[in-house]
Amino acid sequence: MNYLSRYLFGLIFILLLAQCATRPGVRSRELKGLINESPVFQRSFTGFALYDTERGEMVYEYQSDKYYTPASNTKIFTLYAGLKMLGDSIPALQYRVQNDSLFLTGTGDPTFLHPDIRSIDTTYDNQVYQFLRESDYKMAYVERPTADDYFGPGWAWGDYNYYYSSEKSVFPMYANVVRFQFRENIAKPFPYPNYFNSFVQGFPDANQKSFLLRDRHENTFRYGTKPDTLAFARDVPFIQSTSLTVDLLQDTLKQRVQQLSDYSEGFTDTLYSLPADSIYKRMIQPSDNFVAEQLLLVCSSTLQDTLSSDWAIDYVTENYLSDLPDEPIWVDGSGLSRYNLQTPRSIVALLRKVDDELSDERIKTIFPAGGISGTIENWYGNPGGEPYVFAKTGTLSNKHALSGFLFTRSGKKLIFSFMHNNYITSSSVLKVEMEQILRKLYEEY
Repeated sequence: MNYLSRYLFGLIFILLLAQCATRPGVRSRELKGLINESPVFQRSFTGFALYDTERGEMVYEYQSDKYYTPASNTKIFTLYAGLKMLGDSIPALQYRVQNDSLFLTGTGDPTFLHPDIRSIDTTYDNQVYQFLRESDYKMAYVERPTADDYFGPGWAWGDYNYYYSSEKSVFPMYANVVRFQFRENIAKPFPYPNYFNSFVQGFPDANQKSFLLRDRHENTFRYGTKPDTLAFARDVPFIQSTSLTVDLLQDTLKQRVQQLSDYSEGFTDTLYSLPADSIYKRMIQPSDNFVAEQLLLVCSSTLQDTLSSDWAIDYVTENYLSDLPDEPIWVDGSGLSRYNLQTPRSIVALLRKVDDELSDERIKTIFPAGGISGTIENWYGNPGGEPYVFAKTGTLSNKHALSGFLFTRSGKKLIFSFMHNNYITSSSVLKVEMEQILRKLYEEY
């Protein structure tokens, strides 16, 4: 090798060293120490993936190709389905006018008279309610066909009494729950809607300690004793049926509604509800399972008559997610099912697709902000500064995930996914450990 060749070789070597010294991959040694050797993570099955959006590359992975139960990280899939299949507003119902009658059917829209969504924008309830209430036509409700059961596959059927396990339906009303208000010095709770007042009974056993319990197979709600000074609200799902939907419509609209079971095409008009982003925010920030499940049904309503979560999942998977690193095992909209399985690197790839659809401003509006809002209101904060973590949690017993976006102090945007399964400690122990790592990335990356 002559002098010039040795000189050029040495120069190239020095340039390569300089490039490596500035690449974030150098910091992977620190991440390896923090993650691979963490005594907390060693007591669970942990996976991690970190992607640099500026460089367009994965900069660190730890067991990111392994499958984990994602819990409510599944809602990121539902969010993406909505972004690809729905417009800027959610279709509330479909209808047609024929002679002197108004025929209406559902789209799966979760927002009609939802007690919490109504507080987002009261103009929506006024619009849809007034459209129906002020109609001069005879009204007929036509039940749209659906392939879904009231519960999703793999759900815990014993959770039927809890708000997070509301039944799915074609035409939801009041979030498919009765909101009971317990007041001081009054034993019997007050239901909303008031239609259910006659369904409320005391327990035969005066020593029954449950505040409120719905019968397993019928809409009978029983209440027990409580401290006189205790006032609180509790949501309990009601059992779905077409006849109950019609009864609730009649009670709400104060007019007769005919029930028809023979569904046919010909619903020529669509009435839209709230802006889609406000519903996505409701789904993602407080992790609303009911909204997530119904949004999948709404997605399916845009392309076929029969509402079907499976069909929506298959459509999105085949048309938009075929390039994920690992095949998604995706069975419901909310993540209640333990049949769902995803890998951290696929969650990151999905979030990259979400990033392509949303501006940073919309990301920061829809996703929970660390230390500020949603399910991470008490975690990953930045006292005295702007929030830097915008991410979706997912939690079932012995399962926890956190996936989303991290905006560093230096102005970079990272996408990450932490997934933990089979731990026996409190999830708070994992969160403390994750917070140290995310904080380090914020300050030093």
